[in-house]
Amino acid sequence: MLTSKERAELRARANTLETTLIIGKEGVSDTLIAEADNQLTARELVKGKVLEAAMLTPREVCDAICEATGADGVAVIGTKFVIYRFSEKLQQQRNETGRAKRKATPVSKANPVRKGAKARRDAARKVREQRNEYFRQQAIDKAIERDRERQLKNQQ
Repeated sequence: MLTSKERAELRARANTLETTLIIGKEGVSDTLIAEADNQLTARELVKGKVLEAAMLTPREVCDAICEATGADGVAVIGTKFVIYRFSEKLQQQRNETGRAKRKATPVSKANPVRKGAKARRDAARKVREQRNEYFRQQAIDKAIERDRERQLKNQQ
């Protein structure tokens, strides 16, 4: 069972896919299920199209293929559908090439508005401190210069 976030990610990936399964007037046959199984093993994500002559709705076809192959239905839009099944074969290939899926980074539960306001306050404080340090150093330099001048006058 896919979560809604996983389903959304798979739908986004499926946008660029070409339609590889076409269901015609024979409907969902054993050869179609075998082909869908082969494609799911090879690709994990498969897009299909149901022709008008099929006399089945895309939802019925998607459910029948998913039930027969153990896949999950991702989306059914118009006459097209997308199905997904995890493939161990592809995962091994990804692991070998170093393209294994990384764990999702944890999302902060902090309020982004407060976070931005805090960042601006911190930046302003840093600028203030730098400015104060500059003027403090200038005052120290002036004081040292005055003392030297006084000592020179006293020596003359």
